[in-house]
Amino acid sequence: MTIDRRTFLAATMIAAPALVASRAFAQGYPGRPIRLVVPYPAGGGTDFFARVVAAPMGQTLGQQIVVENKPGAGTNIGAESVARAQPDGYTFLLGDTATFAANKSLYTKLNYDAAKDFAPISLTGRFAMVLVVNTAKLNVSSVKELIAEAGKAPGKIDYASVGIGSPHHLAAELFAQSAGIKLNHVPYRGAAPAVTDLIGGQIGMMFLDFATARGQLKNPQIKAIAVASSGEFYGLPGVPPIAKDVPGFEAWAWQGFALPAKTPADIVTKLHDAYVKAVSDKEIKDKLIGAGIDPLQSSPDEMAAYMKSESEKWAKVIKSAGIKIE
Repeated sequence: MTIDRRTFLAATMIAAPALVASRAFAQGYPGRPIRLVVPYPAGGGTDFFARVVAAPMGQTLGQQIVVENKPGAGTNIGAESVARAQPDGYTFLLGDTATFAANKSLYTKLNYDAAKDFAPISLTGRFAMVLVVNTAKLNVSSVKELIAEAGKAPGKIDYASVGIGSPHHLAAELFAQSAGIKLNHVPYRGAAPAVTDLIGGQIGMMFLDFATARGQLKNPQIKAIAVASSGEFYGLPGVPPIAKDVPGFEAWAWQGFALPAKTPADIVTKLHDAYVKAVSDKEIKDKLIGAGIDPLQSSPDEMAAYMKSESEKWAKVIKSAGIKIE
């Protein structure tokens, strides 16, 4: 198709004012407090991360970043509110594996499209997943022994999760599929009741994020037999990766910042740079690591690529396991 000079000039005259206005707006940003939506209740790991980095980011930007908790529906309520917000940089989201990767395959109806409705800023952190067992209930001390036991009685070994479609649930399903075994899923409403039954011996095993798991390992009956990272995890020296016995296995609970789609690139860059500065501070980084969070930073394009790869990975696991949430 060819475009004559008159048509081109007319199109340029129409587009130019909008482009100038966008740049001028971005240069004056931020001119008021910014809202950071956390799709979980206050007090959890995601909320902790948001509040630790929000203050120094706000100092860099010259405006307060206010954390707003909008929990519910597997992060979908908070995520949808940001996807539908004005793309002006004054509302952004701290989403996670569910928000950006798994929910698309888990939910029969989802009112946002993670790939189309968000402008990624940066990956922010990940939580190592730990395979723990109650040795009084399930007398195994390694992944190899667990696989052997599951092979003797397919579907008879129960495992807990903190909810259907949670990273803990998906990690266990990926493990079962990768190891060629069958396990029985027992979902709970959150980590507290699941851990209570694990300690009490009603449940023999589960995947826990490291931040939660490390507090339970003081109990002599609770043993970490493996980690879901590709190699040994710094927080649990001597505990082997599952990949040692199940080649290629890896599962993380991860998080990232995103804005509504069509947010001007200059604003994305400003928030990205403010985050990188915050998480590069040794005191901030040490505080996050001390809470069991592995801090991350990435370019927006790298986060978009990771979202895509994780979506494809978990879609296969979810479809194979037949997991659906209405």
